[in-house]
Amino acid sequence: MQPSVTLVSTLAAALGLALIFGFVAARLKLPPIVGYLVAGIVIGPATPGFDADVGLASQLAEIGAILLMFGVGLHFSVADLLNVRRMALPGAIVQILFSSSLGVGVALLWGWGAGAGIVFGLSLSVASTVVLVRALEDQGVLESVNGRIAVGWLVVEDLATVLALVLLPALADSLGFAGNGADARGIWLGLGKAMGRVAVFIALMMVIGRRLFPWMLWQVARTGSRELFTLCVIAAAVGIAHGSAHFFGVSFALGAFFAGMVLRESALSYRAAGESLPLRDAFSVLFFVSVGMLFDPAILIEQPLRVLTVGAIVMLGKSLAAFTIVLLFRYPLNTALTVSASLAQIGEFSFILAGLGVSLGLLPEAGQNLVLAAALFSIALNPLVFRSVEPMQNWIRKRSELASALERRDDPLAELPSTVSQERLTGHTLLAGYGLVGRRIAEALAGNGLSFVVAEQNRELVERLRARGWLAVSGDASDPAVLIQGHVVRARMLVIATPDAFRARQMIETARILNPGIEIVVRTHSEEGASLLAKEKMARVFVGEHELAKGMIDHVLGRLKETVSAGRHPDA
Repeated sequence: MQPSVTLVSTLAAALGLALIFGFVAARLKLPPIVGYLVAGIVIGPATPGFDADVGLASQLAEIGAILLMFGVGLHFSVADLLNVRRMALPGAIVQILFSSSLGVGVALLWGWGAGAGIVFGLSLSVASTVVLVRALEDQGVLESVNGRIAVGWLVVEDLATVLALVLLPALADSLGFAGNGADARGIWLGLGKAMGRVAVFIALMMVIGRRLFPWMLWQVARTGSRELFTLCVIAAAVGIAHGSAHFFGVSFALGAFFAGMVLRESALSYRAAGESLPLRDAFSVLFFVSVGMLFDPAILIEQPLRVLTVGAIVMLGKSLAAFTIVLLFRYPLNTALTVSASLAQIGEFSFILAGLGVSLGLLPEAGQNLVLAAALFSIALNPLVFRSVEPMQNWIRKRSELASALERRDDPLAELPSTVSQERLTGHTLLAGYGLVGRRIAEALAGNGLSFVVAEQNRELVERLRARGWLAVSGDASDPAVLIQGHVVRARMLVIATPDAFRARQMIETARILNPGIEIVVRTHSEEGASLLAKEKMARVFVGEHELAKGMIDHVLGRLKETVSAGRHPDA
């Protein structure tokens, strides 16, 4: 007789195999999430051998989903979203509608109901924030304009998912989505009740929660106990999630999201994020393992064409839609390809939506299996997709006149106004990038009355700079056309304030060809990149950590010298 599977054995099997397969995935240059999903498949009921308790694992996964959504809320920045709102907001909405339509179409073709199609389409339309952030970090572009647009795009998708989690239960009760034919009044009544409960919950969180919970966090922090502080953070996340579901009928995920948002109001939010991170990571591993346990590998043999179709929607349909949308908004080809690569996968929110659809009786288990299969393949292949961005960009620019025309067609921000005097465009500084570093450099140049031109990918920033009377062009400065529009030929200095070492190298090579005597200054986060550029004597390189250390050393030595000159011993 098989021994009973207890909580301890389920945890031991899940975490142990997740470690093994996660390690193997990492060594294969794949996201560890792939290993966690495979571990779940191995201990799931669909494969022979050890069978973990699916019901128990599902409850642990619920905690994982709560902590995942709590982390999203804790890092959700309205300001970051507003900076890219003109691109991310309409772009994400149009892409969700397009991808969902593809999902609905194939669902209806397979004989599923409209409700199943809607859940299925929504599950395929939202990408994984966890996978995206890790991919952008690996590429070193998380803090770049492309990275901020991609993250902002996914934040909009996350918000749309939160809204779907609210609406689906209400619409499922009213419609049935299976042809029960509830009348319009019942639909709107159920929807109104659901939205009313959500509105009350959000109002309480915004009015009371944003004051109460940060205050409570501060009181606990004053005790000096690290474990009490961590306990307070986790208790707030799980408690608010449970209370929102019990009293307001709101999903655990939405409650956890708002818990993170209200705790973000506290000055201790960064500490809260750091202290809760290990526990969030552990339970998120259990979440992905439990998702893998629900997957039946037999679908790969029984329905290979459906698996390929769903994979094509995720990796081709979504990406092509995003690619076209970004170009139509007149952003550079590099931005379009980066956003496309970011969306060529699905993850945690797709699992949550599919699981909710199955629990409500809207989505068949076969649909959930297809979502899981698409997630496995898209997450595994996403690093390869990101690595193909640069080669694909070069290939498209050489062979596609349409893409080049879309990228720069009739764009008034892609070139400087003809009224600019030649004096301002001779011996000037060309500044590539207007982020945290570029902004300070531009302010210093303007404050000293020096002429400069900013080359920036974010069109909204370019519009603001021109409104201030500054010279700025929109585009990717690694594109020679953008440097030409910045009059690099007559520039005295090129300052590269973007952290992307690969693109910086392209800018340097172009600038040297067009203006051999130009002085080039570049920033980098990488020791390897700095040593390579310095060895080739291509530019004056500044490494962020080195400059920070120099500034701190100068301050420390200066203060100590002041102390000694005042006749006091430094140790006094």
